[in-house]
Amino acid sequence: MTSAQGYAAPAADQPLAPFSFERRDVGPHDVRMDILFCGVCHSDIHQARNEWGSSMFPMVPGHEIVGRVTEVGAHVKNFKVGDLAGVGCMVDSCQHCAECNEGLEQYCDNGFVGTYSAKDKDGSITQGGYSNNIVVTEKFVLRVSEKLDLSRVAPLLCAGITTWSPLRQWNAKKGDRVAVIGLGGLGHMAVKFAAAMGCEVTVLSTSPDKEADAKALGAHKFVVTKNQGAMKDISNYFDLIINTVSAPIDLMPYVASLRLDGTMVLLGVPPEPAQLHAFNLISKRRRIAGSLIGGIQETQEMLDFCAEHNVMSDVEVINIDYINEAYERMMKSDVKYRFVIDMESLKG
Repeated sequence: MTSAQGYAAPAADQPLAPFSFERRDVGPHDVRMDILFCGVCHSDIHQARNEWGSSMFPMVPGHEIVGRVTEVGAHVKNFKVGDLAGVGCMVDSCQHCAECNEGLEQYCDNGFVGTYSAKDKDGSITQGGYSNNIVVTEKFVLRVSEKLDLSRVAPLLCAGITTWSPLRQWNAKKGDRVAVIGLGGLGHMAVKFAAAMGCEVTVLSTSPDKEADAKALGAHKFVVTKNQGAMKDISNYFDLIINTVSAPIDLMPYVASLRLDGTMVLLGVPPEPAQLHAFNLISKRRRIAGSLIGGIQETQEMLDFCAEHNVMSDVEVINIDYINEAYERMMKSDVKYRFVIDMESLKG
């Protein structure tokens, strides 16, 4: 075992604080990396406050990790010391079920191993990226381009892949009409990706004052959803809607904006079940679907696309000792659009 330092939630009702712990030694198939930046995801708050009821404490959150390789196991083939690398929401899976064999580790029949607050194969509890180093099996380590700003790459490992995956799964392409509901950490990446793919992108929002930001991110159109006339104008219009909202909303007006065979993909998880009227689906063979992060191969594809098209997250870089204030600001949607921790600050 080797020592590591980070910030952890000691319990659900306590703020994050400095924490020392141990990482496993590098095995034959493992990669160790020094963490340079770690994005702050809203799910970190859910987990640190045990809002999903399955948290394990003490907990070092963080699953949007970029860093530099410092050690590799004897059988590691694709990484060497000095390479840039990334780790996302998973650090392992069973690697033998049908889903894993298809590169869909996020849907592993036996459950993937989360980057933090999860039980690893050896029985230990995983600890995440709010720390100075991490050890991960090679199959779950991603290549990161030297071309890009690493602080802006970090959120791609969750917010990026979560929005990239449905765009790819539903074959978004040049000329398709894509709408994005919610302009936060997920939504701003959906806008950037869809625009880079050549789609006509519309942001659907309750807030008129977000129009300038939406256009700056690459949206072609902006619709205020409280305006009934504007919503009527987009009836039967979209091929695909990426819904990033976790708050309760009436899905029916958005379903009505889908054209024949259009799909709305749900990425957020509202606290209450949605109400649906079957006729609105039946009348145009519309679909409502869900999507969960993305597999390792798909995540690498996304990172390569980002390097080619210069697509990165918009971030506010913070020191690690600001993390509790950052959580409070996130609860108020007071960030454009993702906090990212500079892990150099852990040394201060």
